[in-house]
Amino acid sequence: MRLKTKLVLAATGVTLAIVVVLSVVFLGELLRQRIVQTAQSTDVMARQVRMMTQQAVQVELRTQPPADTSQEALHAAVTSALRSHPPLIDIMQSFVMYSSSVQDVSVTDAYGMTLITTDPEELNRSAPVRITFDRLQQASVGYQVYAVLGKAMVLDVTAPLDRNGKPFLIVHVGVRSTFLKNSYLPRLKDGLLVAALCAFISMMAAGLLANVASLPIEEIRMQLERLTAGSSIEETSMLGLEDGYNHKDDAVVRVTNTIDRLGRQIRTTEAVYTDLQANLNQMLDTLRDGVVLFTAEGRAVMVSDAVAHFSELDGKPMIGLQMKEMFPTDTALGKAMRQAFEREQTIPAETVRMEDGREVEFSLDRIDDGQERGRKMGTLLTLHDKGSAARLEQELEVSRRLAAVGRLTAGVGHEVKNPINAMVVHLELLRAKLETAGEGRSFLVGAQRHVQILAGEMERLDHVVQTLADFTRPMDLRLEEVNLASIVRAVVELTGAEMHENGVELKTRTDDTVVVRADGEMLRQALLNLVLNGMQAMEAAGGVLRVQVRREGDAAVMEVADEGQGIAPELMSKIFDLYFTTKPKGSGIGLAMTYRIVQMHGGAMEVRSEAGQGAVFTMRLPALAIAESRTAGRVVAGRSA
Repeated sequence: MRLKTKLVLAATGVTLAIVVVLSVVFLGELLRQRIVQTAQSTDVMARQVRMMTQQAVQVELRTQPPADTSQEALHAAVTSALRSHPPLIDIMQSFVMYSSSVQDVSVTDAYGMTLITTDPEELNRSAPVRITFDRLQQASVGYQVYAVLGKAMVLDVTAPLDRNGKPFLIVHVGVRSTFLKNSYLPRLKDGLLVAALCAFISMMAAGLLANVASLPIEEIRMQLERLTAGSSIEETSMLGLEDGYNHKDDAVVRVTNTIDRLGRQIRTTEAVYTDLQANLNQMLDTLRDGVVLFTAEGRAVMVSDAVAHFSELDGKPMIGLQMKEMFPTDTALGKAMRQAFEREQTIPAETVRMEDGREVEFSLDRIDDGQERGRKMGTLLTLHDKGSAARLEQELEVSRRLAAVGRLTAGVGHEVKNPINAMVVHLELLRAKLETAGEGRSFLVGAQRHVQILAGEMERLDHVVQTLADFTRPMDLRLEEVNLASIVRAVVELTGAEMHENGVELKTRTDDTVVVRADGEMLRQALLNLVLNGMQAMEAAGGVLRVQVRREGDAAVMEVADEGQGIAPELMSKIFDLYFTTKPKGSGIGLAMTYRIVQMHGGAMEVRSEAGQGAVFTMRLPALAIAESRTAGRVVAGRSA
C-alpha cells in the first residue's frame, strides 16, 4: 500500500471517529431535550389536575360537608367530592385521550390509595410503584436510551396537594415508555440520518484535503533531489523499494529516502567540518602569531591563544568581544588598529611600537561575499611580534651552543681529568721526597715553592673540569606543586642582607595563585642566579631590583628587572653562553645554568635591555590551572616548605 494511500485512509479514519463521537453526543443531547420537553408538558398536566382537584374538594365540601370531624368522615367526603365533580373527570380523560405519552391519570390520598383514576381497574387500590420521571430526566444518556427504547415501563409524574404543610392528596400522571419511543423515534432517525450524512461529507472532505496536502510533497522531493544530485545511481535506483513492491512513483517514499540520503551527506560534511575545526584549533594553538577573526558586526568569533601576549585582558575570554574591548584605544596598538578598521581597507602590514618597547606588526584582511561585491562578511586580524623571531633564533642558537658545549665537555672532562689525577699523585710523591731530603738546603725550599704553585694551578684546573662535568651531567627533576610567590620569598630572605650591604633595594610584586609543577630547588637556584646577577649589575651606584610573579594566559612568569648599565646589543647573543661574563670576578656559569633549568621545565627564557637603562630577565613556565592548583593540596617552595 502506498504511503499516500495510508495517509488518506488515516485522515478519513480519524475524521470518521471524530464524527461518530460527535454524532453520539448530538443524538444523546437530542434525546435529552425531548425528555425535558415531555417532562415539562406532563408537569403542566399534573398541575392542572391538582388545581381542578383542589376546586372539586372546596366546592363539593362546601355543599356537602363531612358528617363529623373524624378522619374517616373527611376521607369519605373528599372521595365523594372528587368522583362527583365532572370538570375534574373531564380534564383527566382529555389528557389520556389527546396526549401522545400519557397512559393514565389518578389522584391518591396520602397513603397511596387511589380515589379517582382514568383506569377503572385501579380504583380503590394502592397506586402501583413506578419510576419517577425526574429520575429519567437526571439519568445518564445510556439509561435514558435503555428506558425509552428498551423494555416497556410506566414513568410517574406527581403533583402533591398539601394540607397543613403535609401531603393530603397526590396527583399521578403515568407516562408510558412505548409512547415516548413512538414519539421520539422519528426525530432520532432524522438526527441519525443527518449524522451519517455529516460523516460521509467529512470523510470525503478529509480524503480530498489529504490529497491536496500531499501535492507540495512532489515539489519538495524535486528540490531535495536537486540538493542531492551527486548521489550514486545505485542509491537512486533503490528509492521506494519496500513492502515487496516498487514505490518509485510514490512521492512520499522518494522524499523520505531523499531526506535520509541528504541526512547522511550532512552528517558526513559535519564530520569533515569537525575534523577541520579541530585541526584549525590545533594549528592556532601552536602559532606564535596572534590570529583573530571578526564578524561583519565587529565581534570576535575565533581567537588564538597567542593573542593574549598582545592584549591587556590577562587571559580573560575574548570570544564575542569587539576590537576596542580587546585592544583599548588608549594604547598604541589599539589606537593604530582602530584607525585601520575605520579605513575599511586591507592592510598588508603595519608596525606599531608598544608601551613596553616591543615592535608589533599587524595586518587586516577583509573577507567579502564573492557573489555580492562590496558586502563585508568579516575581518581577519594577524598580530606578529617582530622581536619574537629574533628571540626564538637566539634561544635556538644558545641551545645549539649548549649542546655543543655538552658534547665537547663530555669528552674533554674525561680526557683532562685522568692526566690531572696522575700529575697530582706524582706531585704528592715529589713533595714527600723533598721533605725527607732535608730542609736546610736552600734549593729544596725553592723547589717546594714551585711544586706548591703547580699543585694550586692543577687544583684550579680540576675545579674548572669538575664544573664542566657538573654542568653537563643529567639532572633528575623532582616535580611537585610549587608556588612561585613562595620561591620569591625564599630568595628574598636569602639575599636580603647582601642586598642591603650593596645599597640595592629589593621590591617584589607577586600573585599567590600562580602555581607550576617543577623542581622547587632548581627554580630557587635559577631565580637566585638572576637576583645576584641583577645585584652585581648595580654594585657601583645601587638602585632598585624588581621581582615580579604573574600569570599570562597559560604561562607563569617570573621577571627580574635591574637598574644597571644594561647589556650592549652586540653581547645579547652571548649572555647565556657557558663561561661568558663581563665581570672581573664572574664565572660565566650562573645565566647558562638558569637557562638550562628553565629549558628542562619546558619553559622559555627572555631578556630585554637597552644600554644605560638596565635589563629585564623573564622566565616563562607552564602554569597549572587555578582550579587544579586548589585541589592539589599544599603547594611548596622548593623541598624545604
